[in-house]
Amino acid sequence: GFHVRGFPCSFNSMAFPDKVLRYESFLNDVLKNDLRKILEERDKIYADLAEHLQLSNVIKNIQENKLENDPLKTQVDLGCNFYVQAKVSDPSMIYVSVGYGFFVEFTLTEALKFIEKKMAYLTERSDALTKDAVKIKTHIKLVLEGLREIQDIDDKPESVPHRDIFS
Repeated sequence: GFHVRGFPCSFNSMAFPDKVLRYESFLNDVLKNDLRKILEERDKIYADLAEHLQLSNVIKNIQENKLENDPLKTQVDLGCNFYVQAKVSDPSMIYVSVGYGFFVEFTLTEALKFIEKKMAYLTERSDALTKDAVKIKTHIKLVLEGLREIQDIDDKPESVPHRDIFS
């Protein structure tokens, strides 16, 4: 037999219905749940990456247009896409969320360096989650193949006899 995370895959040790139920339970309760959690976590990281990219673009725009020295008019999202007018008196400094509810005041250049490092970390983390998701999908496929083998199901559709219309 083969082995999938905590689940011995031996076809001869259990009665037929019990094997099927254990495989289906493992598939639905463990593997699919693990996959859903990993994909949700990865989606949160993708959203975080998008926010950091947007902030980086805003900072670069301020620098390229030399807007650091003049008050800046902008709109701020208060939540649920509800925007209000805002005036930034000193756009040469910016507060950036560094995690756990903490904000650090950076110069624009410092903020860009921080954002670059944070995006590299987030990308590395999302890549690791993608690899984990691929492993779980492989385990799901193995369990499905095991179920097919136990139930002696052929995954190919039955061939329907056909008549060659050109003969």
